[in-house]
This record gives sequence, C-alpha cells and structure tokens, in this order.
Amino acid sequence: MNRIEHDGPLIVGGGLAGLSAALEAAPRKVLVVTPAPLLQACSSAWAQGGVAAALSETDAPALHAADTEAAGAGLVEADAARLLTLDGRATVEWLAGLGAPFDRDVAGGFAVSLEAAHSRARVARVGGDGAGRAILSALVAATRAAPHIEVWEDGRLRGLVQDDAGRVRGALIERGGRLVEVLAPAVVLATGGAGGLYAQTTTPASLLGEGMALAWRAGAEILDPEFMQFHPTAMDVGLDPMPLVTEALRGEGARLIDGEGRFLLGDAAGADLQPRDIVARAVHAARAEGRGAYLDARTAVGAMFPHEFPAVFAACMRAGLDPREAPIPIAAAAHYHMGGIAAGPDGRTTMEGLFAVGECAATGVHGANRLASNSLLEAAAFGRRTGRAAAEARTGAGATHAGAPSTDLSPTDLATLRRTMSDDVGVVREAAGLTRALGVMDRLDVRSPGAPPLIAARLIAEAALARRESRGGHYRSDFPAPAANARHTRLRAGKPARTPVMAE
Repeated sequence: MNRIEHDGPLIVGGGLAGLSAALEAAPRKVLVVTPAPLLQACSSAWAQGGVAAALSETDAPALHAADTEAAGAGLVEADAARLLTLDGRATVEWLAGLGAPFDRDVAGGFAVSLEAAHSRARVARVGGDGAGRAILSALVAATRAAPHIEVWEDGRLRGLVQDDAGRVRGALIERGGRLVEVLAPAVVLATGGAGGLYAQTTTPASLLGEGMALAWRAGAEILDPEFMQFHPTAMDVGLDPMPLVTEALRGEGARLIDGEGRFLLGDAAGADLQPRDIVARAVHAARAEGRGAYLDARTAVGAMFPHEFPAVFAACMRAGLDPREAPIPIAAAAHYHMGGIAAGPDGRTTMEGLFAVGECAATGVHGANRLASNSLLEAAAFGRRTGRAAAEARTGAGATHAGAPSTDLSPTDLATLRRTMSDDVGVVREAAGLTRALGVMDRLDVRSPGAPPLIAARLIAEAALARRESRGGHYRSDFPAPAANARHTRLRAGKPARTPVMAE
C-alpha cells in the first residue's frame, strides 16, 4: 500500500462544507478528496431554496435562532443555533464576495423569500431556485484558483487511520482501484448525508452515510441518527433521484391538493407552510389512502414559472409536464439527515484529529427537524469555522494503523436496502417494520460484512426503534405522542447493538 504524508488538513468531500473549510484553512496546505468531479454528486449543488439569514431590517439573528429552535422540537442546542444565526449575514456576504450571484432587491440588498416555519422572509436565493449550484460554482472557482489547495477528484474514503491511542492520523483512500494511506494532522469529513439509503430521495443516490459509518467504526460518537427529514414535495415522475420541488413555491402561494383538488392541510392561507414533518406526513397519508398528492402552482406562479423557478420548470418539462397548466405530482422523499457524527460548530468530534462538517455532522443546530434553508448556512458558516480549527492541528506521534478497507454492497443488495429503508424506516415508522428492516440488514450483512451503507442504515433503524415517541422528523405510529422530555440519542461502537444510549 502506498503511503503519503500531507502537512495540513485532509478534507474528504467537495461540497459547500468541504470547500468552505478548505478555503478558510489558508495558508495551510489542504488536500481535498472527492469521489467525483467537483459540482457532481453532492447535495449542496442540488439545493434550490437558498441560504437562511437575518438580512432584512425587520429581522434579527435572535428571531432566526428562535425559529430554528422551534422547528427542532426540543433538541436544538441553543448555543450552536446562536452562533449559526449570528454568522448569517457575514456568511452570505462572504459567499457573495466569492462570486455567488444572489438575487438583489431594487435597493441593491439581498432579496429574501419566505419558507416554511420561518417567521420572517429571510432566505437569500439565486435565480429563483438555483442557489446551490450557483453558490457552489463560485466556491469551486475559488478553490481551483487557491494555491494552497490540491484536489483529488477520483478518491473514495475507505477507512480512517489511527494511532495506538485512538487519535485519527489520516485516511485510507481508494484511487483507480488502488489504496493510498494519507497521513495528515487533521481529517475533516464533509462526506454528505445518507439520503441515498432510501429508494425515494431527492439527494444524489451515491450519498449513503459512509462517512458517518466509518467514523462510528473508528469510535466516534454518533448523535441522533434516527432523524431523517423527508421533503414533502419531491416530483413523482419515476426518476431516481426524485427532482426536488422547492418549498419557495409554497412561499409564493402554491397549494397542496389531492387528486380531487381538495387542500391536503386545509384552506387557510398558511396551512401549507407548516414544518416539513407535518406536511410530509400529510402528503404520505394522501398517497397511502389512494387520493394522490399534488402541488398546484397554476394560479400562484403560472406564466412566471420559467423565470421565477427555472430549475423546477425545466425538470417538469423534461418529464412531459407543464406546471403552468397542470398540478405537479409529488411524494415525500428522504431529503436531509439531521443526525450524524457528533461535532461542534468548529467541526471537532469526540476523537482527536477528526473533524466533521456539513450534513455528515450533527452539530445540534437542526435538532429533530431542520428549519428550511439552514443547511447551506450551516455548511458555509461552520465550514469556515472548521477550516480554521483544522488548520491549527499538528501532526501526532507514534505508530499508525488502518483497519481493513470498507467493502461495497452489490447493486442488487443496495437496491434491496433502499427499498427496505423507504418502506420501513421512512416517513411513518412502527416497531414491526423497524424490526423487519433490521432483519433484512442482518441477511445482507452476511454477504457484505461491515459495508458502510449497512452500518449507516442500522444506526438509523436501531435508534428509530429505541426512540419510542414521535418527535420532529421521526414519527412512530405506535408511539404518536412526544415524550415529556426531549432526549438525544448518542451511539458509539461497542455499545449493545439494539439498545442505543439515550442521554440528556
């Protein structure tokens, strides 16, 4: 096996979080490793809504933090939310300074939109619904121009390298079918979420929670893995992944209806702008009852669709659907993983030498249910903090060792796992289905022992089975009420397999 020593942060992942960290680590040398060319296979490039921040005169970081905590259903860490929202304006201005072409109002300020569960219009958008790709494109250009950053666009994480004390000292990377052991003073995991574990998802199908799984295998603490957010308006036109239909459409007045034109959540003006878990369950129920679910933007947007929401309009037209003339068929689909590797706002995990940021991390700012458009803010704001912290790390001493490289599931077994997750660990859960899902994982593990997608799926399912309540994005039909006290799930390797530790 080849070994190289890199004197600076090793960042695994090339989305908004990873590149923000890489840019802010200057002048320290940075190696960024991604499994695909930049701008491909990362959720941040697909984001439509924008960046949430207190940007208007009628808004304030404290109001943004309060909305964040309310959406998080008792599990938001207040200090982390305060730091995130205080960073809001500076983060948007930093992104704009790198070339992100945010929409502007007539006075030249940032144009902002209203999204669900926000008490103010505070989502800075780009081209209506093109924020993710436009913002990430600016960071990619800055990354390619930065002399302190080297990028491998053909590297896949296969494991972490540790020393005898357990400190993370590097990572095992596969390139062109060969393994390379990369030693570095800091490893930053920015590997994205776990939406690809589900057959119905709006995220790149390659995002299988592998960073979380390999961090858990190395001994890192995993926080609240059961909390998966299901976006209520994924376009149901037979595509995998499912095209996202941005929430901003409902902010502009589009309505959720069933096949007979009845409102799914009532006819009140703000009924469709409730938190995503409530809306997702309403969409799921309408489909389960055979009534169908649709987003009707004919009146609210109509002829303005091509200009105001070009990404959604293009996706509809590719599917043979004109949203100016017909409602859009929708389903609730896995969209964002609130749980992940326990980390602070500066990316520090429970393991020395290991940092985590972006969707693979759980910093406590999303709690049980992420507030719309807080994800891009967190990726950039905490990505910057993480880059600065990782740049301060220095090389450890002593012998290092890497475990066996991770293995893959066969395409057939991965398809089985994805169907199982959508069927039994999805929008609505109950003990029998979760137990059935774990049985499927047991059988798949015989053929591919320790495959990271199986580890990630098991972390989600076991924690969901242990959480005998409904809270935020986690809904148990056999325990529909929330518990009196909100408690986190904290998991580490070596704990009993089906008894997650529930702690305050």
